[in-house]
Amino acid sequence: MKKIEHIGIAVKDIENSNHLFKALFGEAHYKIEDVESEGVKTSFFQCGPNKIELLQATSEESPIAKFIDKKGEGVHHIAFAVNDIEQEIERLTKEGFTMIHKAPKKGADNKLIAFLHPKSTNGVLIELCQEIKE
Repeated sequence: MKKIEHIGIAVKDIENSNHLFKALFGEAHYKIEDVESEGVKTSFFQCGPNKIELLQATSEESPIAKFIDKKGEGVHHIAFAVNDIEQEIERLTKEGFTMIHKAPKKGADNKLIAFLHPKSTNGVLIELCQEIKE
């Protein structure tokens, strides 16, 4: 794992949250994107070298909707950049971690993604991210 790629924050209303984080960071979001496969609308902020991803559910069946129902708004996951996501999935599985995604899938912000189950990471949802090379 190379670095923290971003921190994901579950929100009920992305427009209100965009205003809040714009005031907090002093800059507007740089991208809004729907990820239909995950049932979310995302909004990305750059804060120095760090990125924050806001996530709003687009359906009641979305993992974000279920998270907010259970825990409320707040930090949802920490994403780590990797060079080879398939190799990392294989390595982590061999180390005994439970993967939610056994194969990478297309995520937001031009990334391939895969999540580790929080039951195997002390309750923290971990996302692996690899930049999609064009």
